[in-house]
Amino acid sequence: MIVLLSITTLTLSVVLFLQHPKFGKHASGARLEGIKQSPHFKEGKFQNLSYTPDLAEGASYYRVMKEFFFNKSSRNVPATVLPSQKTDLLNLPQDQDVLVWFGHSSYFIQLDGKRILVDPIFSGSASPVKFTTPSFKGSDVYTVDDIPDIDYLLISHDHWDHLDYETVLKLKPKVIKVITGLGTGAHLEYWGYAPDRIIEKDWNEEVPLEDGFMVYTTPGRHFSGRGLKRNQSLWTSFVLKTPSMKIFIGGDSGYDTHFKTIGDTYGPFDLAILECGQYNAYWKYIHMMPEEVVQAAQDLGSTKLFPVHWAKFSLALHAWDEPIIRVTAEAQRRQMPLLHPMIGEAVPLKETKSFTRWWEKVASMPSKLVTEPGPLTMAD
Repeated sequence: MIVLLSITTLTLSVVLFLQHPKFGKHASGARLEGIKQSPHFKEGKFQNLSYTPDLAEGASYYRVMKEFFFNKSSRNVPATVLPSQKTDLLNLPQDQDVLVWFGHSSYFIQLDGKRILVDPIFSGSASPVKFTTPSFKGSDVYTVDDIPDIDYLLISHDHWDHLDYETVLKLKPKVIKVITGLGTGAHLEYWGYAPDRIIEKDWNEEVPLEDGFMVYTTPGRHFSGRGLKRNQSLWTSFVLKTPSMKIFIGGDSGYDTHFKTIGDTYGPFDLAILECGQYNAYWKYIHMMPEEVVQAAQDLGSTKLFPVHWAKFSLALHAWDEPIIRVTAEAQRRQMPLLHPMIGEAVPLKETKSFTRWWEKVASMPSKLVTEPGPLTMAD
């Protein structure tokens, strides 16, 4: 009876926890009927263009969990506070064309008179259980109060490290339009965003905007989901076309041929912003290795590369600074100009700027972890 009571109590606790508004809502009604018309929605869920297993061949959830719980290193987290700058976004002249990175995949773009915000997360955590994924010390120099009114909020997908419940709630009075993939609008509408402020699109669709701005929603190779059921909303990348520039906004993605297709269709690009971090050979199909990030930028035909998805959370097994070390080396080898600002540093979008290797100044400790595991076998 005690065991049965304990199991029942635990089950009820989980069920009640999953009812919290932060988990959002799945699409229903007219929104769901629209999703069912998508050629990428099959067998009750969204599908990637290429076959994309959750884990690489030979990997197992048991081995991944064992690595996470027993082989993580002190180098997964910076040994000291990260350096940063703080640009005054509220008083930034609107004719100034800049990009400001907030760490991970969150950044602010002011370009040709419009203000754009991508995947903002200012809550200090990337999980429904806050203590499991706290942000690095020094990476939270901005809050929602520091953000001006936003013309376009771009949400690439509904994972916790890209769609942050606390942040989007607080941003609601400041956002004019949200642009995202099919299904994600169900979360936002549930959280109080008016339907006429939400633009949901399938891959390879266009969003005409004001003053010569255009957004194209393009594919990624990833997955979605905030709770127990995956792939009920669409993960997407974006092509941002303004009167003077063309920028690729990557969202999470494994490497695949879609980068070359996007480059051929919409490129070349002045800048490619691509995810570079939280990778591992175990899940190589849904997150790129740093060397693949550079290849993707070249496939896109981009003049410059800005690697993001690092320096805020530890969501993988690699050292916190390994993504920037590896992508910097590969970019140099392939002669790809790289942007690597500090968190909060203003990056001029139409001028050339030199950046320091600020991560080298962060105190470090020896790492025991090898992030490129050897050949996997089913026995593992």
